[in-house]
Amino acid sequence: MPYVETRIAIAAPAKTVYELAKDQERFPQFMPDVESVTILRRQPGGVVSRWKTLVEEAPIEWTEEDVFDDAALRIDYKLVEGDLDKFEGAWTFEHRDGVTHVALGVEYDFGVPTLAELIGPTLEKKVRENSEMMLAALKREAEQT
Repeated sequence: MPYVETRIAIAAPAKTVYELAKDQERFPQFMPDVESVTILRRQPGGVVSRWKTLVEEAPIEWTEEDVFDDAALRIDYKLVEGDLDKFEGAWTFEHRDGVTHVALGVEYDFGVPTLAELIGPTLEKKVRENSEMMLAALKREAEQT
């Protein structure tokens, strides 16, 4: 399965950045490609949410389950249903050298091998760009507060 990992340093406490990342319903307010995030169910240690995003002006929707590990400052997410066959990974938050280092990992699969062969590099580029956009938006928002 293809895997993309992006990283960014944020000048804010790790706990602050982590709590902002957990507040997914706010993402459309500061992440340009995220149209909506609706929390379908809150459960101990996480949520199930419905996402609507745009990738190259094309809508992509999915439902995911997020598990929050407050002690480790980690969010693991996994596709429940949606436009991809596989979409899962983790956000990690580590404060060192006076800044918070955030990593966003994404493992994905469209489930159509011939499509993957044809547009695999383009799809990887889009996943990377989308991940970088999310991290940059998280940085802007966290550093403003």
